[in-house]
Amino acid sequence: MKNAFIRTTALLPICALFLNSCSGSNTNTNTNNTTNNSTANTETLSVIPIGIAVAQTSNVALLGQEQVAGAKIAEKYFNDQGGINGTPIKLVFQDTAGDEAGTINAFQTLINRDKVVGIVGPTLSQQAFSADPIAERSKIPVLGPSNTAKGIPEIGDYIARVSAPVSVVAPNSIKAALKLNPNIKKVAVFYAQNDAFSKSETEIFQQTVKEQGLELVTVQKFQTSDTDFQSQATNATNLKPDLVIISGLAADGGNLVRQLRELGYKGLIVGGNGLNTSNILPVCKALCDGVLIAQAYSPEHPGEINAAFRKAYLDKFKKEPPQFSAQAFAAVQVYVEALKSLDQKSKVNKLQIPGLRTELNKQILAGKYNTPLGEIGFTPIGEVIQKDFYVAQIKIEKDGSQGKFTFLK
Repeated sequence: MKNAFIRTTALLPICALFLNSCSGSNTNTNTNNTTNNSTANTETLSVIPIGIAVAQTSNVALLGQEQVAGAKIAEKYFNDQGGINGTPIKLVFQDTAGDEAGTINAFQTLINRDKVVGIVGPTLSQQAFSADPIAERSKIPVLGPSNTAKGIPEIGDYIARVSAPVSVVAPNSIKAALKLNPNIKKVAVFYAQNDAFSKSETEIFQQTVKEQGLELVTVQKFQTSDTDFQSQATNATNLKPDLVIISGLAADGGNLVRQLRELGYKGLIVGGNGLNTSNILPVCKALCDGVLIAQAYSPEHPGEINAAFRKAYLDKFKKEPPQFSAQAFAAVQVYVEALKSLDQKSKVNKLQIPGLRTELNKQILAGKYNTPLGEIGFTPIGEVIQKDFYVAQIKIEKDGSQGKFTFLK
């Protein structure tokens, strides 16, 4: 025991020397890191980064590409006006693709690598239910540009949306169909069972059908990845419905419309919010004619900001701006105006990112915004407050070459 003690004691100075050497190395590293972090925390931001996490690829890209267009128009418009009291904004785009995994990766990259002050996105409610909790845990504000399913704002204190809930918008299209054809009695419903929004939307559609005293003759399910709907369409047309209602996305919804018409269905068709894009036109072409879709935006809405947005979109794309582009523009606008209001209290480009995110979230919920959608605000839980809604009908030119959304009076 004594010899062991002597050997151990003899090793202590060596160990101490080794530890001091290692400790000295760590101390220097920590000192440098502390210095660098301190410098970073007090450094003035040359731009204010805002994340845009939407679907630029996959079958959801037909919607996400319209959101990219609206966001980019907003970036140029507000920077031309001076940005955040002289500091420009910079939109940082991350592709969510069409699934939950891609959205989670996009959110994590924007939060942890790109250090954005807030996020606009994602495209689908299905994606929001997976990725928004990540933003909530990181205490970073999220504005959903097209997440209309039930329960989105309830995800957390940092989650809000500029897209009105399906429960408010969807019934308008059924009521419009009844005005066009008061003799509607029997209704067939189709919905994408693998999409959270479509499942939420079809519940509202089916509830409205019953409230209007109509007969729901069948409910047919499909997947957003499906291209062949012959079985479901045949089952429905055999029951001779007067109205068909579809909750899906642009690609699958457009193919379903086309196949219903090819099987001889001649009645009215109501499409849900996932079909609310001119990108559906190349899918069902001339057979898109007559489809009714409720709207949360009209290009003809009065107001200076909408006139500027509409002109910019027309100049760039040579067609009227769609709802998804207008909602993305509005989401960026909310960030810009909230940041400008916050900047009047304390210069936002000098605030540390965590504190800026928290204060920005509070300011967003407290503000009122005159957007292309009309005036909007938010409830304390982040639900959008909006009063103006519409219904449009797809009209295809006689030669079948082009079509547009015509707003019903």
